[in-house]
Amino acid sequence: MDRVRRIINAQAAYDRGYFGENIGVAILDTGIFPHADFGNRIRCFQDFIHWRRRVYDDNGHGTHIAGIIGGSGRSSNGKFQGIAPGCHFVIIKILDKRGNGNTENVVQAINWLVDHKEMYGIRIVNISVGMVLHAESQERVRMLKAVEYAWDNNLVVVAAAGNNGPGEHSVTVPGISRKIITVGCFDDTKEQIGRSLLKPEYSGRGPTDHCVVKPEVVVPGTNVTGCANQQGMYTRKSGTSMAAPLVTGSIALLLSKYPCFSPAEVKLRLYQRAVDLGLAQSKQGWGMVDIGRLL
Repeated sequence: MDRVRRIINAQAAYDRGYFGENIGVAILDTGIFPHADFGNRIRCFQDFIHWRRRVYDDNGHGTHIAGIIGGSGRSSNGKFQGIAPGCHFVIIKILDKRGNGNTENVVQAINWLVDHKEMYGIRIVNISVGMVLHAESQERVRMLKAVEYAWDNNLVVVAAAGNNGPGEHSVTVPGISRKIITVGCFDDTKEQIGRSLLKPEYSGRGPTDHCVVKPEVVVPGTNVTGCANQQGMYTRKSGTSMAAPLVTGSIALLLSKYPCFSPAEVKLRLYQRAVDLGLAQSKQGWGMVDIGRLL
């Protein structure tokens, strides 16, 4: 994470005193392990799989995502600190121990978030999961309506582009929504992924079937370190699932400085301040997030 923070220039925010305080981030995933790096910042946990009350993560994916967004780095003396270590979490478990879920869980979770966003100060929703490309059209429509409902209710929705690249139109649902912010990664080359099970150039590419530019932005996503679901431990994972929380954390820093920004203003700011990497638009969208420029 120290390498990733340098790439996207997170230190520029810390030098100005922005760490994501008072910004609530909802994570729709496999849950969360009560890692020391989260302290008392897990403000709410809702389980739409087993309806348990105590926090848990029987997969590890959600814990890793949370660590990337806002782990304090306490267990690593700051080496593996997340992007916005001052933010707080609202965790919605919508995926089981195998990482599987259904559209109904997502719809219920988003309805709950909209109803409770004021209570928990929720500003951003991270969705590092995607629907398979051959999903029934009715299910795709329900998923898209759900994330756009959140967006229309003043929640910034960030979704992963999926790992089905490099062909065009390979961004997964809900990332194809024209409203929300979709994130890909640019470090998915053969050299970077090494022995990973992911294929080279895995990051989902646009445009969408309606010719919308996707993803909007890119960041690193390969071999990103985050919290493991064991106390004091960390793990590396790769995929656009790891790229999305980097942008979520960056937006938390942005909202620390500009708390009145609407989702549309956040998206416009990303567009205006993205760094052109010289890659194809279908790959990089607007370009890479640089937090210094963003702030």
